[in-house]
Amino acid sequence: MGSPNDQAVLQAIFNPNTPFGDVVGLDMEEDAGKEETDEDGIFPRAQLEQSKALELQGVMAAEAGNLNTALERFGQAISLLPERASAYNNRAQARRLQGDVAGALEDLERVLALSGGRGRAARQGFVQRGLLARLQGRDDDARSDFEQAARLGSPFARRQLVLLNPYAALCNRMLADMMGQLRSPSNGR
Repeated sequence: MGSPNDQAVLQAIFNPNTPFGDVVGLDMEEDAGKEETDEDGIFPRAQLEQSKALELQGVMAAEAGNLNTALERFGQAISLLPERASAYNNRAQARRLQGDVAGALEDLERVLALSGGRGRAARQGFVQRGLLARLQGRDDDARSDFEQAARLGSPFARRQLVLLNPYAALCNRMLADMMGQLRSPSNGR
């Protein structure tokens, strides 16, 4: 079933009570802002502002636990700019929280198609799809998605790759056991 550490990671990510979109370290990258503006430069300003505002309302609704409202807002943002990947990433998260894994995966495929597998939207899409694969026990698919996200600069994906490496996991466990023995020498006196 995986080490307690794996379980903790999955628990943190797939617990509906964690703040919406709060996959630790997903947006820690310095270049995220610059990249995103470049990606958004192709859209008409007015629609872009409106779409972003709807997305923000959706995120706030999701964080307040109103997933239906959130899905509605993300849907409106998507209708406004169907070629912009960002809202699909958010809707995928809301769908996953509702237990609609198929819908979430569909949205993530769209993200990766629209982003051409590049930039911040793709990075988030790969991370989310990797997490879903991991949840479904498809470790090879997860590994491949995390590798793509890591290549796009996601420290979170790099940590997931370490967790998915059976040798690293084994070494960590052996190391932990050794450290435990060093800390509490058997009371042989």
